Amino acid sequence: MLKKISVNDLRVGMHIKEFCGSWMEHPFWRNAFVMDDPRDLQRILASSIKEVWIDCSKGLDVAPEVKTVSFAESEAEVEAELARAASSARQIERVGVSAELARAARICAKGKQAVVSMFQEARMGRAIDTAATQRLVEEISDSVTRNPGALISLARIKTADDYTYLHSVAVCALMVALARQMGLSEEDTRAAGHAGLLHDLGKALMPMDVLNKPGKLTDEEFAIVKQHPVEGHRLLLEAKGTHEVTLDVCLHHHEKMDGSGYPDHLPAEQISRFARMGAVCDVYDAITSNRPYKAGWDPAESLRRMAEWTQGHFDPAIFQSFVKSLGIYPIGSLVRLASGRLAIVVEQSARSLLAPRVKVFFSTRSNARLPPEIVDLSRPGSTEKIAAREDPAAWNFPDLDRLWLTGESAS
Repeated sequence: MLKKISVNDLRVGMHIKEFCGSWMEHPFWRNAFVMDDPRDLQRILASSIKEVWIDCSKGLDVAPEVKTVSFAESEAEVEAELARAASSARQIERVGVSAELARAARICAKGKQAVVSMFQEARMGRAIDTAATQRLVEEISDSVTRNPGALISLARIKTADDYTYLHSVAVCALMVALARQMGLSEEDTRAAGHAGLLHDLGKALMPMDVLNKPGKLTDEEFAIVKQHPVEGHRLLLEAKGTHEVTLDVCLHHHEKMDGSGYPDHLPAEQISRFARMGAVCDVYDAITSNRPYKAGWDPAESLRRMAEWTQGHFDPAIFQSFVKSLGIYPIGSLVRLASGRLAIVVEQSARSLLAPRVKVFFSTRSNARLPPEIVDLSRPGSTEKIAAREDPAAWNFPDLDRLWLTGESAS
């Protein structure tokens, strides 16, 4: 039986099924294990993880008086959080995702080259020319305006080797999409995008063997990496004319609403709106991307996990706007339809967050591939709907990304 409990109620002998937080926040290589070492308990309590799932069938149970959350209760809370995000219509004008993909690919390549150059300059001790990145931010912003899904989704499928550089491009695009969803001014939207592009500049000064380590970081290595906001802020202060929003997001994108973030452990009222936006965008791209030590989570699964962590970690209103900007089932999500067919989400619908355009390609009833077919679930009279999200790891389809990247014909 699964129960979600506070880390303060953990005891040696309990079986940890899952940490309630991204894998970047806890010091363990494994995500599920029997906690038989008191030192592991102390490491958990010292981390920013506040809750965990335990499996009482594989380890000790909690005392009767301990407050717990059942799996069903947790799922109901997640559904309610996502429903709040889906309750209002999206307000975006765009071109089709297929029409934007080629331009988005060129922008991603240019963005990666720009970030690589900035990192090299920083490592050589040269001042960063932040003004030179403004044109790139404008190009990313224009792409997001034409179709927010194209560039964001392309940047998500980066390789582990490209992660450090394309992560900055992805967070820039996510920040722009979120700012537009929140109705921010053009000036503030550009500021948000610029902050996203430069938020991780401090990683240029992190040891490469730590940054690219193909395994879980030790406590000492994690302490080193946690200095990147401070180092990035210092680099940006040395650059002339850096916008105050960029400085703020660089320093505070790892702060949390409950004060458990870093580097300053700021309480919610001291975390700016832009830093709160940066926290959401940074985590989403991080957990959906392949890393040297872990494959990224499915986009829809990632949003559900983040919805579970919203309390204490993210600003709930900003998270809801973020979900609206991507869709409940972002591009690339694997879903099962009511008919039993599997499909990959290829584009969002302006009509509903819950009814995107999907590419059907597999029948669970006959356990066989189907000729790919585009279905607009929001089309009036459509009898199909999404029954559930699916875990790509459980199916092992090697071509999921190619399915949504290839051309399409409406049905």
